[in-house]
Amino acid sequence: MSEERLWIVSPSYTDVPSFLILRDRILEVIHSSQRLKEMAVSFVLVDDTGGFDQEIEKLQSLEDVRDITVPFNVGHQRAIVCGLRVILREVKDSDIVVTMDADGEDLPEDLPRLIAPLLEATSEIGTVCLARRTKRSESIRFRMMYICFRLMFRVLTGVTVRNGNFAAYKGLLGKRILRHPYFDLCYSSTLISLNLPLTEVPCARGTRYAGRSRMNFLRLFVHGIRMLMPLTDRIAVRALTLFSAIFGVGMLLATLVVGAKLFSSAAIPGWTTTMLLGILILSIMSLGNFVVLFAVFSHSRGVSLASLEEWIDADSGGSCS
Repeated sequence: MSEERLWIVSPSYTDVPSFLILRDRILEVIHSSQRLKEMAVSFVLVDDTGGFDQEIEKLQSLEDVRDITVPFNVGHQRAIVCGLRVILREVKDSDIVVTMDADGEDLPEDLPRLIAPLLEATSEIGTVCLARRTKRSESIRFRMMYICFRLMFRVLTGVTVRNGNFAAYKGLLGKRILRHPYFDLCYSSTLISLNLPLTEVPCARGTRYAGRSRMNFLRLFVHGIRMLMPLTDRIAVRALTLFSAIFGVGMLLATLVVGAKLFSSAAIPGWTTTMLLGILILSIMSLGNFVVLFAVFSHSRGVSLASLEEWIDADSGGSCS
């Protein structure tokens, strides 16, 4: 058997019945693949109920499944990161780590295609394979909301988001990037924000195997906000550019109006004073936003690198912080 291991990490909020079906189907897919059946497989289920899901006990008899319980509900994004950080010491550099939802919406049949680029001899160690959603099974209302979110995301960040938690990368890369503090905010969008080589694999969105989704519009909205957080740098740069342009145009127009009144005999409409006041207010607001966004940009960059030396010490054999 190959020394390589395939790690499947999934968050669960009372989704054990779905996970058991998912595990069986993944094993079927792996055993039917000439390349994948040579790899050992380990499943990691992160219990996001804080230990209140009694069905977790059903996993105790499965030797290839490990359950990790977070102390309280942290959300599926942070639960994934928690599970990944716990197993990092056991993951070998050549192992492949796959993160996917436990409810069946990430299809096991897409797994061989998702990790295929990582199995190629020419693959870069820093490559991240992401499932790009090509089809969704939600209601029309949800789809419309999702389209609006994607548009807003594109305007604010300059990036089109069409991925979820279904991703794969080498163990060595996971050890290097998963300590980044942005992963504490959102797992899926942090993979995009770190400027890693991304390989997108078209994958349709499946339907739940069992139970019902607990994602409502409030949780979806909160999730959308969290997805923006790791991309604060890009948002700040785009906002700084916009506010600077507005401030510059405002000051130029104000100068032209004042110059026309002082140095020209041409008749100037009375509404120009009101317009001048509005331009000045807009310019001052833009200047204030410029300062605020600059402070946010500077702070986010400082926080993201604040513990860099501690990480280096840990990699050199020191204790993990």
